[in-house]
Amino acid sequence: MTTTSLITFLLILTLSLSTLPIPSFSQLCNPQDKQALLQIKNQLGNPTQLASWNPSTDCCNTTWQGVSCDTDTKTYRINDLSLSNLNLPKLYPIPPSLGNLPFLEILDISNILNLVGPIPLAITNLTKLRYLYITQTNISGSIPEFISRIQTLVTIDFSYNKLSGELPSSLSLLPNLVGITLNDNSFSGPIPESYGSFSNLFTSITLERNQLSGNIPATLAKLNLAFVDLSSNRLEGDASVFFGSEKNTQKIILAKNKLAFDLGKVELSSNLNTLDIRNNYVYGKLPEGLTALKYLHKLNVSYNNLCGEIPQGGNMQRFDVYSYQHNKCLCGSPLPSCKT
Repeated sequence: MTTTSLITFLLILTLSLSTLPIPSFSQLCNPQDKQALLQIKNQLGNPTQLASWNPSTDCCNTTWQGVSCDTDTKTYRINDLSLSNLNLPKLYPIPPSLGNLPFLEILDISNILNLVGPIPLAITNLTKLRYLYITQTNISGSIPEFISRIQTLVTIDFSYNKLSGELPSSLSLLPNLVGITLNDNSFSGPIPESYGSFSNLFTSITLERNQLSGNIPATLAKLNLAFVDLSSNRLEGDASVFFGSEKNTQKIILAKNKLAFDLGKVELSSNLNTLDIRNNYVYGKLPEGLTALKYLHKLNVSYNNLCGEIPQGGNMQRFDVYSYQHNKCLCGSPLPSCKT
């Protein structure tokens, strides 16, 4: 074959090859992870927001909405999945195929109104899961005891759902748990005494706007909470367990309950910036220590049974009459002067 003929042959061969379809391979995404994602998409009715989950593309190429792979260790297993703002064509439960993503560390399911039913047992297969967010859905039922099997959990957020029943005492068995957020559901019954056994990592509990009742367990005094919000429930008794000068507490929100304790006897964290105990049966005087709080920017003790003169100084001058109104016999600025 002459040189000219060889060149011609190679050109024809190149042109022929260029017209052939080029197969697409998922060179990074683990095949089992990819199959699980496609099953999840199917189990949610193939919502349009997941159109980027194309089986002919690589799920680790950053184009699959809400999907992140572990690039640090170069394993490229899916470790972060965000399913949010999905318009499901009808009512669907949480996809059981989520349990087929064994390397998942973060699961965020949020703002899906057509998501219903209970929290599935399959979630216990996620033995590396650290952050679990299921919020603003219509899932229902109780928080299952099997959640405590996921020993790696750091944060649980089940806010704004239709969950009900009593709070599971077994959550205190989670050794790495830092905080729980369960507000805006229909939980009832007492706060479990076992919650006083959370590890020293535990710093945040949010249970507002539920139907919790009963006395606050004395065991909670063991906790060093940075943030506590139990407002808008039916809780009774002594909430002084959340106070203490040795604690790092920044926010205490206990409004709209039936709590009754002597506020004048509590000691305050120097880091306290928010104290809201309005609409309870709290009595006694306001602590003099309020004037020493450098970060205090929100205070509301209205609608209680407090008495005595309002301490003056520090940041106290920033609070108006609405912070103190409707108490038994509080007096002094900004309320009327105390009678001599």
